[in-house]
Amino acid sequence: MKRIVCLFLVCVTMLSPLNGQFFMSSEERDSINTLNQQNHASMMKQLEITALRPGRSPNPDVPNHANYDELLANPCAELPDLLTTKKGKEISTAESWWKERRPELVEDFEREVYGRLPNNVPEVKWNIEVTDREFVRRIPIVVKKLVGKVDNSAFPSIEVNINMMLVVPTNVKGPVPVLMMFGRPSFPAPAQPSRKEMESLNKSFKEMMIQYDPAMKTLFEKYPAYSPITRLPGPNFFAPPPEGDLPTTEQLLAAGWGYATIEPASIQADNSAGLTSGIIGLVNKGQERKPEVWGALRAWAWGAARGLDYLETDTLVDANKVGIEGVSRYGKAALVTLALESRFAVGLIGSSGKGGATLHRRVFGEAVENLTGAGASHWMAGNYLKYGASASSFGSKTACDLPVDSHGLIALCAPRPTFISYGIPEKGDALWLDQKGSFMATVAAGVVYKLLGAKDLGLSNDYLKEIMPPYNTDMLDGHLAWRQHDGGHTDWPNIKHFIPWANQWLGYEKQVIR
Repeated sequence: MKRIVCLFLVCVTMLSPLNGQFFMSSEERDSINTLNQQNHASMMKQLEITALRPGRSPNPDVPNHANYDELLANPCAELPDLLTTKKGKEISTAESWWKERRPELVEDFEREVYGRLPNNVPEVKWNIEVTDREFVRRIPIVVKKLVGKVDNSAFPSIEVNINMMLVVPTNVKGPVPVLMMFGRPSFPAPAQPSRKEMESLNKSFKEMMIQYDPAMKTLFEKYPAYSPITRLPGPNFFAPPPEGDLPTTEQLLAAGWGYATIEPASIQADNSAGLTSGIIGLVNKGQERKPEVWGALRAWAWGAARGLDYLETDTLVDANKVGIEGVSRYGKAALVTLALESRFAVGLIGSSGKGGATLHRRVFGEAVENLTGAGASHWMAGNYLKYGASASSFGSKTACDLPVDSHGLIALCAPRPTFISYGIPEKGDALWLDQKGSFMATVAAGVVYKLLGAKDLGLSNDYLKEIMPPYNTDMLDGHLAWRQHDGGHTDWPNIKHFIPWANQWLGYEKQVIR
């Protein structure tokens, strides 16, 4: 009885958004920072790097402040040619792209930038923990809470359980397209017991509490009309829609799409301290990673692909029309996923910045040196640190020495529809992200889209001459799309543009069940 009551109280407590257990203590933060520094120093030692250039600062008053002068932003002579092999052969056919040039780019990205997938990555078994039928406004939905248990039999001390939530509308003919989004899964509108059932719950709960603590009897007699367990507000079918755009998830459901939310932290922690745990640590059996081994971005992409493994088995989902979405660091992960996991059909890449769609070679706002520091290097392969080195056994290197750049990452998505999204600095999508650097990369990637018979932005592919259009300008006529909205660090304002654009290229038309 005591265990039942305590469990109930714990569950109720966890519902509070202010619960302190969701916040990290100063001791925990200090521990993570210490491990970040230690793991970073270990990687530097493996690479024989003795000094790294410091990252740029957003503070304009310090000596190492970020550059925002376009005259200084492009120190490298040119980007690597996407249509010339390392041996100097020009690529002029789709066949030679797939057989010769694309594998070269994948190899360079995996070795030098994001890290390789190990050969011994274990299998994932998906289980449906909860199936709930809910309503979002007037839309009936089915929600599945899923857990992907990674086989840890080779190293039982590390467990990895991937959390994902699938939400699908049931008022349209299926199967339906699904947009997988990096984020924290949650039930949209959990179904609740009826009022009569709530009365039974309260009666049983009061009886348990009195049995556990007889003093509760006096308290309940003092407040006879009080019910400890109350209903949450139910869906209001007649409520007017809010002003402005509906939330992203509601726009997707209204358009006949489903969505899946997958939790990156359940795949791999977002810090260097976690590199000896999570899926990276599990595969390495708790040991430090080597320079070519995958970082968190590649691990998150692997996890998304495992989520797609499940979606391919779900009859409610059109597995040929599953997209990937993310914003900021998850925008980086979404682009890596679309580029390196070929089963994803479409991508919405939000405000991804350096390490995502923005050119590594650009010295504008965030720099490569910001990604080679202890706070962000876990996103990348260890080898990426070489390009921030000022002193090492191999001398010094900069981003100009990278064999690839982000235009190549976007090109690896071709010919699949890829939507590059940004906001504006005035609303919080900081200039630090270098929106122009992403536009330049998108322009340059267009040569591969055209080679494969797809449509790019409809411009020349001269990334140094093409001018980034004003915000709220639609460049949505091709498989490769660009739009800078007038909002902040989010892709929400572009969802209403993404959905019809994706429908066009995926050939999807919503059919309501009558």
